[in-house]
Amino acid sequence: MFKPYGIIPPVVTPFTDDGKFNEKAFRKIVNHLIECGVHGIFPLGTTGEFYAFDTDEIRVIFEATKDEVRGRVPIYAGASHITTRGVIERVHIAEDVGFDAVSVLTPMFVSQTQDELYEYYKTIAENTKLPVIMYNNKPKTNVTIEPHTVSRLAEIDNIIGIKDSTGDFTNSAEYLRLTKGNDKFSVLIGRDTLIYAGLCSGAAGSIASCANVAPRLVADIYDKFKARDFKGSLDAQFALNPLRIACNMGTFPEVIKEGLELEGYNAGKCLPPIRPLSGEQREALRVLLKEMGLIT
Repeated sequence: MFKPYGIIPPVVTPFTDDGKFNEKAFRKIVNHLIECGVHGIFPLGTTGEFYAFDTDEIRVIFEATKDEVRGRVPIYAGASHITTRGVIERVHIAEDVGFDAVSVLTPMFVSQTQDELYEYYKTIAENTKLPVIMYNNKPKTNVTIEPHTVSRLAEIDNIIGIKDSTGDFTNSAEYLRLTKGNDKFSVLIGRDTLIYAGLCSGAAGSIASCANVAPRLVADIYDKFKARDFKGSLDAQFALNPLRIACNMGTFPEVIKEGLELEGYNAGKCLPPIRPLSGEQREALRVLLKEMGLIT
C-alpha cells in the first residue's frame, strides 16, 4: 500500500494576467521544488486555489503535473468539491492521468454530521482504487473530522491518511494516538509551524504551503529529523515559523504567491476577490525573505 511521507508542497497555481492557468510558470515551479528536495508534489490543494477550476481545467493541470514530475516524486491530486459526486468526478480524472493518491477536503458550506462525513469518505473510497488522504481544515470549512471518525475511516483499505490543518495539536495527537496500531494509516501535519512537533509524535510528514517559498528549509525539518539531527530539525522549524506567521498579512494564499514572485518565479496573483498585498505588506515580506536568506 502506498504510504505518504516527507514534505509535500501544495503547489500554487500560477495565473496569467487574464486569469488563465500559466502552464509554463507552473512547470518551472514544480521543477524548482523537486530540485530543492521536496518529497512529493500536490496540485490543486487549498494553496492551489482548487475551487477556481472546472473539470476540463483540472485535467490540464493534472496532466501538466504528471508530465513534468516524470516519476521523480509521488504526486497527490487535490480532488475536493462540495458534493460527493463532484469529488468522485475529480478522483476519476486523477485516476485517468495516473496520480499516486488523492487528497479530499471535507465539504464546504454544508455542515455535516460525523455520520455523514463517514459516509462521504467511505463512498469516495469505494469509487476509486487510488489511496485516499482525508483533509481536515476546520478554520476554512467550519467542519471537522473528529478523531473517533478518523479512527473508523482508517479501517477502510484505501483510506491511508489524513492531513490536519486545524492548527490544534491536541487534535493531531488524537489522530496519531487512535490510529497508532494501523500500519497503513498516516497523519500529515497541515500547519507549517507544527511539523517538528508532529514528527516527534509520529506524523509521517507535512503538506506544507510554505514549502512553495522555502522548499529546502522545510525539507530540512524532515530530512534532519530522519537523520536524528533533532537540533538541526528544530532549528529549521524555528527558522520557518516567521514565514508561516507572515501569511496572515493577506488572504491566503496571496503571501505564498507574492513570496514566489519576490524570488523570481512567475506565480501571478490570486484570483479575485483575493486582493494583492499592499506596498507596505509586500515590503515587510521582502525584508523577511531577505532575513531568511531566500532572496538577496
